[in-house]
Order: sequence, then structure tokens, then C-alpha cells
Amino acid sequence: MRSRLLPLVTLAALSLALTSCAGPAAQSPAAPSTPADGHGAIAGAEEVAEPQLGLTTVDDAGRVTHLDLLDESVTDIGAVAAPEGMATDGRYLFADTGDGVEVVDSGVWTWDHVDHFHYYRAEPALLGTVEGDGTATVATTNSSTTGGTGISFSGSGDAVLLDTEALSKGEIRELFRIERTPHEGLVVPVGSFALVTEDDGEAGGSVVGHTAHGERTGLRESCVAPSGTITTRVGAVIGCADGALLAQVEDGAVVVDRIPYPEDAPAGAVTSFHNREGRPTVAGLAGPTDIRILDTRARAWTLLTAPAPLVQVTAVGDEDDTLLALAEDGRVLVLSALDGAVRAETAPLVTESVAGGATPVLIADQHRAYLSGPAEHRLFEIDYADGARVGRTFDTTDAPAFVAETGR
Repeated sequence: MRSRLLPLVTLAALSLALTSCAGPAAQSPAAPSTPADGHGAIAGAEEVAEPQLGLTTVDDAGRVTHLDLLDESVTDIGAVAAPEGMATDGRYLFADTGDGVEVVDSGVWTWDHVDHFHYYRAEPALLGTVEGDGTATVATTNSSTTGGTGISFSGSGDAVLLDTEALSKGEIRELFRIERTPHEGLVVPVGSFALVTEDDGEAGGSVVGHTAHGERTGLRESCVAPSGTITTRVGAVIGCADGALLAQVEDGAVVVDRIPYPEDAPAGAVTSFHNREGRPTVAGLAGPTDIRILDTRARAWTLLTAPAPLVQVTAVGDEDDTLLALAEDGRVLVLSALDGAVRAETAPLVTESVAGGATPVLIADQHRAYLSGPAEHRLFEIDYADGARVGRTFDTTDAPAFVAETGR
């Protein structure tokens, strides 16, 4: 089932216009970028020869620290209010404090030019706060210099779309703020539009189309109990009680496909999706042993039974159809996304939770996986293609309550 959202208003064009690349020659690691260079460059940033990958963490008190995975140096970025949750787009950290969202710029990012990438670094910074009431749910895209970032506040019901280009210049600017009936909702950016959930009472929920300036477009899709969203290379995924919606832009219009669960799917729904950033395949849990994999290109679900109770699962989306999972007993499992078979596993590395509610997070990258251990004050780097070998461990002064891989 497909719906179309006609374009009414487009976001302001990126001032750093995207131009064709001059050729394959790489800049030296210290070569400065200027706005005229385009390709995701920001004034004052450096274009570098390789991705500036790091693990940016926030402890329970709000202390923000960045671990450079290239030289293993550690930078103290500063402090935000004590967070209750966190989201990331691979550059920014959006820390939910219960009274708003504090935005941290890690200072490292990647510009995806489809057939190749450009890599940048700048000074990290604390950008400020987006005011709001209640738990905040943040939805991002795969671009940290264009488009929008959505925030839904459960207490007030406010639906906010931030200007991501403005964030890249150090400014927090709201493209719209819409009042709604308070609920656990979503604001999902899709190109120069946003899909905003509405609480329809006993009838369930809906996803409603808006322009970047908050005007209704006429699109409305039923989505009972909307929960969980992620952006892939294909489009934006929104979880619903009976499956998922997939939104993408085609010929200047937003197209929404409904992808229901298979008829033989057990009861339950995925409420959190994970993958290697930008890849078309995502995975989530509908129960401790109920793995559901969504291929957004094929618009198809794969249902698997986990070999042990899990707390998280993430799709790598590689040629080997790799699935990574964190078991309740603290092991990292390397699974086949085709049949759920165990290919490799670690010994138990972490405990499931610590006082304050911080839980370990498993992150999939192209060659490595990263696991946070809040109780252990440790970060783990795992080579999942080499028998789940633990390659490096990093001890942290404070508990890494929230962690993001940045520079992607």
C-alpha cells in the first residue's frame, strides 16, 4: 500500500552547494576546507583523508567525553544536564534530560557522496538546549549538514523539527514547533518534509505529513502504537503495531509504503531498530528471542528465533549477511541473518544494567563492533569477522552511560 505526499515547500538549499568532485586525489590530512569546497564542508573544519571515528560518551552526571579510535586520545568536551536518554546521527549527540534536549557536536563527520565519502573534523562544542517537557524521542537522518532532525516531547506533545544545516554552523534553529495531544510520538524527517505522529485516542495513532515549515500536506497514514524509527539508504522507517511504514522521496514527492508483518509472525512488535548506519537492512526485537529483520529495498521481513534471550540486535548489512546481538548474559553473538545460526561469540563481557538505568549498547560498524560497559567502566572493540575477537578495550574514568560512534 502506497501513499504520496505532494511537495509544497522545500527546505532552504544548503549554502555549501554540492558540486561534482574534482577527481580521486585525496587532500592531505591537514588541508583546511572552505565553504566553496562543498561536499559537507563547514567553515573552520578540516577535510581529512580517513574517517575520524570515535566513541563519544556521556556519563550519568552529564560529563561528555570523546575517545579518538585512531590515536586513542581522550578529550573532555564539557558537561550537559544529567541525561535520561540519548540519540545520535553519527555527529551530534542529542541528550534527553526530561526538561529538554541538549545538543553536543562531536566535531567529526562523514559526507556521503553515494559512490565515495568526504571526512571532516572541527572543534567539538556544546550547542545548547531545545526546550521541551517530558521524555524526548529524537529522529535523525544520515546527513549532519542538511535536512532536519525531529524531536517529539511526550509531556507537552510538542513536535519540533530542527534545521540540521543550522546545527552544522553552531546554531539551534527550529523549523517548526507543533502542539499536539501529549503522547509517546515521533517526528521523522524525510527529505524536505516531516512525518509527525498524532494520537487518535481509542482508534490508535496516525502519521501525518508536514512541510518543513509545519504546514499540513494532506497525507495521513494509520499507524497504531507508532514506536521506533531509523533512516536507511532507502528511506525512513517507522514502526507500527502491525509492521512498519517506509517513507522516501521520489520525483519530488514523499512516498509511503506499508510493510506488514508476515501472517505467521508471533504477537508483538519491534519498538527499536538498529543497523550499520545507512545500510538498507535493519533489525529489532519483538521479544527476547523474537528477531525481526526488515530489508527496506525488498520491503520484506525475515523472522528468526534467537539462540538465547537477547537485549539488542543490529543488522550489519554486509555481503555475509551478518547480524550482531547482545545476549542477556553479556555475550556478543555473531549470527547469520539468513537462519539465525551462531557463527561466533564472545565470553560474557558486560552486565545487563547498572544503578541509574544505564544499559550496554552494541554498535555495528563496517569492520568492528563496539560495546559499552557502564558497570565495568569499559568500552570494547570486537572484530566480528574474526571469531568475535575482542581487539581492544578502553577503560573509562566515568561510567559510559550513553555512547555513540561518531565520525561516521
